[in-house]
Amino acid sequence: MNDAIVHVPEPINETVLGYAPGSPEKARLKAALAEVEREVVEIPCVVGGQHVRTGKLRDVRMPHRHNHVIARFHAADEDTVERAIRSAMAARREWAAMPWEARAACMLRAAELLAGPWRMKMNAATMHGQSKTCHQAEIDAACELIDFWRFNATFAQQLYAMQPKSSAGVWNMSELRSLEGFVFALTPFNFTAIGGNLPTAPALMGNTVVWKPAETQVLAAWRTMQILEEAGFPPGVINFIPGLPHGQTNVILDHPDLAGVHFTGSTDVFHTFWKRIASNIDRYKTYPRLVGETGGKDFVLAHASADPKAVATALIRGGYEYQGQKCSAASRAYIAQSVWDAMKDELIETINGLRVGEVGDFTNYCGAVIKKGAFDKHAAAIAEARETRGMKVVAGGGTDDKDGYFVRPTLITTEDPMVRHMQEELFGPIVTLHVYPDSAWEDTLRLVDRTSPYALTGAVFARDRAAIVHAQDELRDAAGNFYINDKPTGAVVGQQPFGGARASGTNDKAGSVLNLIRWTSARTIKETFVSPTHYRYPFLDEA
Repeated sequence: MNDAIVHVPEPINETVLGYAPGSPEKARLKAALAEVEREVVEIPCVVGGQHVRTGKLRDVRMPHRHNHVIARFHAADEDTVERAIRSAMAARREWAAMPWEARAACMLRAAELLAGPWRMKMNAATMHGQSKTCHQAEIDAACELIDFWRFNATFAQQLYAMQPKSSAGVWNMSELRSLEGFVFALTPFNFTAIGGNLPTAPALMGNTVVWKPAETQVLAAWRTMQILEEAGFPPGVINFIPGLPHGQTNVILDHPDLAGVHFTGSTDVFHTFWKRIASNIDRYKTYPRLVGETGGKDFVLAHASADPKAVATALIRGGYEYQGQKCSAASRAYIAQSVWDAMKDELIETINGLRVGEVGDFTNYCGAVIKKGAFDKHAAAIAEARETRGMKVVAGGGTDDKDGYFVRPTLITTEDPMVRHMQEELFGPIVTLHVYPDSAWEDTLRLVDRTSPYALTGAVFARDRAAIVHAQDELRDAAGNFYINDKPTGAVVGQQPFGGARASGTNDKAGSVLNLIRWTSARTIKETFVSPTHYRYPFLDEA
């Protein structure tokens, strides 16, 4: 037992490698990509530290080369899940009783393993498994996940250090206990970092976890699980159950020991979970904590004073990086007429010139969308725009799923700002843009606020400070992450805690103390050094 008052190393955001031509990191990454292409990895479930092979094998394919299988995973069934829950509950007491700095050491070791020997293997798995370019994989699968693990250790230290005042003769303490039960973590396809953070953030605070990664992210999730095992997380602390259909998650949601859900995914699925948990409320030992981030319909709003080149760059980077498959991606834009006139031609030319193709070709700006269902959804939205009065596909619009699920970066203009494309999340490389009169700034602010049910990210461009202040006030509830003269994507751990409200989730801010505190149950302890031995107070004495 370490009786020292310890401090974790000061976290610093991981440096993003550039992968420039001739660089050593580019050579190492190309070798790792070739290894992914040669292998077909068999991925088990992990329950109580044991690798479980259910025999229900499913393929993992490259989205940009959809006939190429790179892994097969054993899909979890209800029996496997029940074993995972028992394992989590069996590991809970010892893990929660472990000194917090020992749990933090597992996180910090995982960060160093990812920063060093596992970096290229993880980036390659993310590139070929999720069709990310080298830059998008680097900022996600390497840097952001490293940052989550390093910064969360510091945030945990800050939370444990928060203690109440004590009066004379009394010592007051606050203990942040783990939740009474297990946490269910469900992670999405689009960010390897989210896949690593959602199970480990509750674990850092002493919880044990049942983790269901998205099927289209299983290869990178498996690499994450391997890192956690090597980092020293004890058996049963994090149990890995890929492939369980959403329809069978009731075996988890109905369990009396469910203490929390850490979720990133669709609004519909989160609503289903919330309703199921509400209907089960009488059976739980404790009220489950529900923490969810559920997507967005993120805006770029350009005032008449905005810099046209800055707006155009934000639309390209914010709307089309990773094929628009970010919950923070710019997908609706409101541009003042004068700004649009100044940027239109160059923007359209640039979008049409963006290279799309295999992510192994480092000259491509975009890869493929994640799967056939997504491709069909995006193709239908583009076709609908072509057929709708007042809408025009002014750039991109091409689709091709012969070898990979490729959708070209697409810009659509609409005269009607309330069309479906401005309200619903399409989750693809499609930006819909409405041009408004320069004089209609006030009306446009109200329009931005009421058009979509989501409130995740948004960006306002203006050189007029009064316009910026006005937009901040009018759009106070429209975005949990609000950007001024910058694209609405790219939140950095420790700098821009991430999350939104309305239909975008519970806004518990991943990458901050606000998220970690949700995975604790506080106990207040008061110790009186010399206890009273008589019940009477002075006011009871006779005058």
